[in-house]
Amino acid sequence: MNKPTLKEQQQRKIKTQPGFIAALDQSGGSTPKALRAYGIKEGSWSNEDEMFALVHEMRARLITSPSFNGDRVFAAILFEGTMDRDIEGLPTADYLWNVKRVVPFLKVDKGLSDEKDGVHLMKQIPELDALLNKAVAKRIFGTKMRSFINQANPAGIKAVVSQQFEVAAQIIAAGLMPIVEPEVNIHCPEKASAETLLKAALLEEVNKLPAGQPVMLKITLPEEDDLYAECIRHPNVLKVVALSGGYSLQEGDERLRRNHGVVASFSRALVEGLSVQQSDAEFNAVLDSTIQSIFEASIT
Repeated sequence: MNKPTLKEQQQRKIKTQPGFIAALDQSGGSTPKALRAYGIKEGSWSNEDEMFALVHEMRARLITSPSFNGDRVFAAILFEGTMDRDIEGLPTADYLWNVKRVVPFLKVDKGLSDEKDGVHLMKQIPELDALLNKAVAKRIFGTKMRSFINQANPAGIKAVVSQQFEVAAQIIAAGLMPIVEPEVNIHCPEKASAETLLKAALLEEVNKLPAGQPVMLKITLPEEDDLYAECIRHPNVLKVVALSGGYSLQEGDERLRRNHGVVASFSRALVEGLSVQQSDAEFNAVLDSTIQSIFEASIT
């Protein structure tokens, strides 16, 4: 019997192992905010390279923590600068898998376009093929890309989902697993209606996928509990994961518990309470407690 390939091992882990995804992919505009929350004031760096070096130190501290491993965190999403750097002498993706047994993903979008029809489409990604080839060479398993929905506008939501699946086809062709992320603004005035429209558009697209070429879906925790149950059961969906989207860790966990089969892919909520000033023992204890609470909410 042939030994499963790396990709098969990683796909099986995501499909079958209890746990959640750590979203460590803030980049560009959101980096100063992430550093500020970690206790590093703006002005502590004099250029972008220094800023990204500081954020890499923060991420490396989190990834190398004994609290962070593949028993509870089955995958992590990186931004390109993190993928390009090393942790303890290994490329980050190799460190994640070989040392921690955490499946590496890469954020590939280049940010959002201006709002139209109540939504922000993704900006064009002109260098996507080159980035996907680099990701494959660095043993990345999949990708993530985010759009943003502000209003329950049927035309806008359809445009977001169509664009996401067009890019997903390119990602699948490169041999990678796409995470489709059409985030609904938690302050959207008709959030429940927007989510109903979004679910219908997502199901329409996943129904068209060829068998054996699944995608993952990353959604905002919905107003209606178990709204995405049909997506979770769909043979063309490997996993449905949820972002924290501005909810606190406590509210994110509570909403997550009520959505059976959805697992977390938290970013801000994951690093809540962590600080550069903490000793390693304090840092690891806070992280351990946070990881455990997200893990427990993800296995309902």
